[in-house]
Formats: sequence, structure tokens, C-alpha cells
Amino acid sequence: MVMNMNLSWLEPYITVASQIVLTVGLWAMLKKCGNKGWYALIPGFRWYALSDCVGRESSGTGAMIGELTYLMLNVLVLFVPAENPAVVLVLLADLVCRIFMAVYILRIAVGVCQVFNVKRYWSALWLFIPAVMACWFGFNSRMQPIYIDRYNDDGVLAGTRPAQLDEIIASHISEEDAAKPGLHVRLRERSAIAQFKKRYLLKDVHLDIPNGSLVLLLGGSGAGKTTLVNAINGYEKADADIYLNGSNIYENYDQMKYRIGFVPQHDLLRMNDSVNGTLNDAALLRLPADTPKAKRREIVDNVMETLGMGGRTGGLVAKKSGGQKKRISIGMELISDPDLFILDEPDSGLDGVIARELFEKLRQIADSGKIVLAITHTPDRVADLFDKVIVLARDSGRCGRLAFYGSPDEAREFFGRDTMERIVMCVNREEEGGEGRADEFINRYAAMINQRNNEKAEPAETGTAEEKPQGTAAAEKKPAEKTKPEKGNKQSGKNSGRKNKKKKKKNHKKGGSRS
Repeated sequence: MVMNMNLSWLEPYITVASQIVLTVGLWAMLKKCGNKGWYALIPGFRWYALSDCVGRESSGTGAMIGELTYLMLNVLVLFVPAENPAVVLVLLADLVCRIFMAVYILRIAVGVCQVFNVKRYWSALWLFIPAVMACWFGFNSRMQPIYIDRYNDDGVLAGTRPAQLDEIIASHISEEDAAKPGLHVRLRERSAIAQFKKRYLLKDVHLDIPNGSLVLLLGGSGAGKTTLVNAINGYEKADADIYLNGSNIYENYDQMKYRIGFVPQHDLLRMNDSVNGTLNDAALLRLPADTPKAKRREIVDNVMETLGMGGRTGGLVAKKSGGQKKRISIGMELISDPDLFILDEPDSGLDGVIARELFEKLRQIADSGKIVLAITHTPDRVADLFDKVIVLARDSGRCGRLAFYGSPDEAREFFGRDTMERIVMCVNREEEGGEGRADEFINRYAAMINQRNNEKAEPAETGTAEEKPQGTAAAEKKPAEKTKPEKGNKQSGKNSGRKNKKKKKKNHKKGGSRS
């Protein structure tokens, strides 16, 4: 007789048991890799925690999303009647989710095999018996993560571990410096959360830029140039104190944003409009609504005269050359007469002569009392026009830092290079074709600034020490006055001793003669 036994009632118990075994195995693996074992208790996130150990964070994110979606679909099935046609859609979504999750778990398993130095074909077993594989890697003493840091996802880890370098001591701006004219930046850090990690994009940038300066912003790819510009103009706020002519940009952003002009790398122009119409529309948008028409026309004419476009305002923007389009973009920002003017690669796509003419116009704008900050990747053809140079570099932890700020001649002396492009090569990473000396120059500049700040502080301290109350000075003189008579008494004692010795000698001679 054949007995038909229905074992379907065991299925939920088997599922629960396998999940418990998987959790225990992942706990052991995470602890073995130096991570927190209790992460294994969190559905979805446990796969990301494991991927973080083997350098597969992007795959861990996919596996986490897949497992959470799978759990939600299983809960949804419980509330959908079996006769409802929507069950088919739920089951289909469940199948797609399983496949999606399997792909990412397989990628993580490949990373596990690499880190634990076993053959990669073992990763296929993670698709069928993940609980057994987790326990095997977690509790087998022969399985050790010997290559724990070799296969890190460099793109994901960038900026998560800033290098431990010297930092400039003064991290906050004083009230005295904040009130001075010019741009004053004390940026402590600019960070963001990505892949569940805090990434430091920029750190420890201190600048004091006087009005009337044309400033060059240098740095390799990913050094933080655009991040710094966005932090200064308030578009992406950082942990920083930024003052422009005595006003805090962040605290008074609604008013300060009109005093900052920004020209992006790509021109944002209406090609089917005329130059004159483009600038007039910009004036209508940027100037106060009660500005008289004659005044508005005068401002537009002055901007066009400043940029050398006085006789070329009638044609369409689309018909203009690259240099002329860039001047139009600059003119749109100059309409509001900003105190700070920022340009992102204004010479991109321009030949040397046109680029030179453009930067000479920027030099004139700076000479009118404004601060002009420009990013360019071909600085040597216009380096003589700049007053200051800012050099940003990525440290060994791939976090943007300030490597230098000063005049172009000081920059050449500091880096020991004769051109701006070679200065950038000094701080670029070796895999980018540079010399990989960013940490060295970041440390040197921080030490130089700290020493300079200490030298400034010493005269102030000595000055306060000299300015003491008269009573204190008199009290300090009294001990010295007491010591004078003591020295005199000692001297008189010595003289009297000498006289007594002479008398003894005379008496000794007299006694000898008598005998």
C-alpha cells in the first residue's frame, strides 16, 4: 500500500530555519571581516553590509532593494484573494524580483570568493544554498578574508576616508575679518551621503580674497573646483562661514544671491533672439522692477561697451562665434553689477587669441573693484593676468583639499614648477598621469599658514603683556630694589673681612718680632 503523505506544512518551517541559518552565517562572516555582526539581523541591509566587506557596494545596494521588494510582495500575496486576477501580476513581479536579486547576490558572492581567496566557481552555490555557504565561510577556520582591502570599489569609497593631514588651525572666521571688504571663506567640510556612506567632497579650505582680484582656480579632475564654487555662491551649502563685503552669504542668501554672478561652462542662451534682446530681457529679470527704462538701457549699453560688443548687437545669437556667445553670457550676469563674479571654464572651446581677449575683459572687470573667480584648464596662456591662484588637490583618501593660495609667482616657487599646468601635474594622482604628491603639498601649505598665523598672534600677545597697569609694574620693580642693598651688604662684608685679615697678619708679624 502506497501512503500519500502531504509535507507542504513543512515548507514554512524550512523557510524560517534556512533564514535563521543564513542570518547566523552572515553574522559570523561580517564579524570575521571586521564589520558589525548584528547587521545580519536587518533584512536587505545585511547584503549591503557583506558587499561593503568585499568591495561590491553597488551590487549590495541592488541586492538590498531586491530582498526588500521580495518581502513586500510576499506580504502583499497574503492580502490578495486567490481568485483575484491580480495574483498573477504579483507572482510575475515576484519572479522578476527573484531573478534581479539573484544577479546581485551572485556578484557579491564573486567578491566573497576573491576576498577569501577561493575559486570563483564556488560563488554559484550561493544561488542554491546561500545559508550553507554563509556558514561555511563564517565558521570554517580555514576561510579567512586575506584580501579584505584589495578589491574595494574605488568609486564608491572616494572621499569616505579622508587622509589624516595637517589642518589649518583657524576654522572659524573672526568678526574683525568678516567685516573687512572682500571674500572670506572658512570651509570646514562639504560632505554628502551616498551608498550609506558619508563622503567628504571638500575639506579645510580657508581663503581671504580682496576686492579687485582676478583669481585662478586650479585643480585636477574631481579635486572639488565646482564643489567649492557651488559652496561659495550658496547653490550647495557647506559647513562653512562665507562672507562677502561684510555680509554672510548663507544667512542673507535672498539678498546676497543678486550680488553674485555665475557663468556656467555651457552657454544658456536663446539662439533665435538678438544680442540686444537677450541683454534687455536679462535686465528686466535681474534689475529691480521699478528701474526706469532709460536707466535700464544705460546699464545694458555700459555692459556691452565693457565687453566690446557695442556695434554688434543686432544679429542673432546663433550667428555669433564662440567667443562672442561667451561674452553675451558674461554680459547677462554683469547686468546686476555683482560684487563676486564666478566663471566655469569661460575659455572652453576658444582659441588662444580669443581666450586672451576674453580674460583681458575679465581683468578690466576685476580692476573695477569686483572679485572675479575663474576656472580654466589652459591657464598658462593667461597666467600673467591673475592676482591670485587657488590650487585644490585630492588627498590620498580622495577628498578635495586646499594645496595652495597665493600669487602666481609664489605658486611657482612653492611647487618648484615654472608653469601652472605642471603645478597641477604635481598634485594629480599617479594613475591620472601626475606625480601623486598631493598629501605632501597639502601638509606643507597647512604648516606654512599655521606658522604665519602664529607669528601674527605673537606680537598681539606681547603687546598685551607690555600694556600692564602701573601698579603691576611697580610691584615687579620692588623685588629688584630689595636685592640692591643685599648686594651692597655682601660687598661691605667682603671688604671688612679683608681688613680683619690684614690686621691679623700685622699682629702675627709683631708677635714674631717680639719672640
